[in-house]
Amino acid sequence: MRSKIILLIMPIFLIINASAQDKSSYFAIENYYKVKWGFADEFINLWKANHYPLLKKAIDKGDIISVEAEKPKLHSGEDTRFDFKVTIVFKNEKLAFDPNLTKQYEKQLYPDLEKLKKDEQHRFELLIAHWDVMIEKIEL
Repeated sequence: MRSKIILLIMPIFLIINASAQDKSSYFAIENYYKVKWGFADEFINLWKANHYPLLKKAIDKGDIISVEAEKPKLHSGEDTRFDFKVTIVFKNEKLAFDPNLTKQYEKQLYPDLEKLKKDEQHRFELLIAHWDVMIEKIEL
């Protein structure tokens, strides 16, 4: 009886253990965007229309674990303000720095690549600053 219980529990333990190991290789990056005054909503809408669908495809493939977006409720001083923050959790560090991670989805999602290029150029024209912060979780 005891060996039967162990045989039943062992696969569950292996699944839980494999899941924990996978999470240890996750790699998170926070992307901060500071936009010209009055253009934050336009920037966010362009990001949602042109960049987020590419990230969702990478989520579907399993290369990206999650994407979360936030904006501040209140503004701060000009030297510390940001208008939009996106946190992307990648499956691993190698994928986080793959410059072609989402390239393969562009033609599939955007038949008019010239329009995409033009819209993305405009989105970057709205930026004052952009910076990325690599994040490491701390256990408490």
